Amino acid sequence: MATLKATWIIHSGFILEYSDAGKAVKVAIDPFLQPVSDIKDKWLEKLSDIDLLLITHGHFDHIGDACEVLKKAPNATYVGIYEIYNHINQNCGVKNEGVGMNIGGTWTFKKDGLELPITMVHATHSSDIGAPTGFIVRFPGFPVYHPGDTGVFKDMELFGELYGVKLALLPIGSHFTMGIDEAIYATKLIKPKYVIPMHYNTFPVIEADPYEFKKRVEAETETQVIVLKPGESYTFQI
Repeated sequence: MATLKATWIIHSGFILEYSDAGKAVKVAIDPFLQPVSDIKDKWLEKLSDIDLLLITHGHFDHIGDACEVLKKAPNATYVGIYEIYNHINQNCGVKNEGVGMNIGGTWTFKKDGLELPITMVHATHSSDIGAPTGFIVRFPGFPVYHPGDTGVFKDMELFGELYGVKLALLPIGSHFTMGIDEAIYATKLIKPKYVIPMHYNTFPVIEADPYEFKKRVEAETETQVIVLKPGESYTFQI
C-alpha cells in the first residue's frame, strides 16, 4: 500500500515522503529553520536526503534557509519561479540542479520509474524575488496543494476541480495570509479530503487556534483537519 508521510517542520515548512512498492520520493517545501535554531542541525540532517526542494516565494521565512539546506542535500533539485531559480543559482554557491518555472506550468520529476508532476500556481501575496506562488504536487492518487503565503481567491476552486486535491496545507494565521475565516472558505472551494493548518503561532502577530479551525471545518464540510505540532508527522494510507 502506498503511503504519504507529511511532517510539519514549523511555519510553512513541510517534508512530504511518498513510498510505494520500493518507489520513494522525499520533497521539502519552504523549510524555515530559524525558529528551531536550537535543533537546526537535526533538521538539516533530516533534510539531507531530500530529492526536491520547492520554494514558493522570496520572503525570508520561506527562502531564507534554502542555501544551507541545499549545501546539506547536494543531490536535491531545487524548484521555484524563474527569478528564484536564478537567485539561488547565482548566490548560493551550490552545485545542485535547479528548475526555473512559471505560473501555470508543470514540470515532472522522475525517479526509479516514478513520475511526479509539479504544477506552479499563483498566490495572492508579495515576494522579494519574482512573484508569489504555490505548488500542486501530484503524488500518485494523492495530489497535495501548498499555496505558499496567500489570501483566499476563487481560483482555488479551479485547482480542486483540475487536480483533485486530496491534501491542502493552508495558512490560518492572518495578518500576512488568510486567517481562520478565509481558510475555512478556501477549504470549501478546494474540497480536499484533508487539511493541515500552517503559518500560525510562529510569531505573536500570527497567533491562531488550529482547534477552532478544525472544529469549524469539520462542522461545515466533509474535510478532515489534522493538527500537527512542530516536528510532528502524519502518515496517510493511499
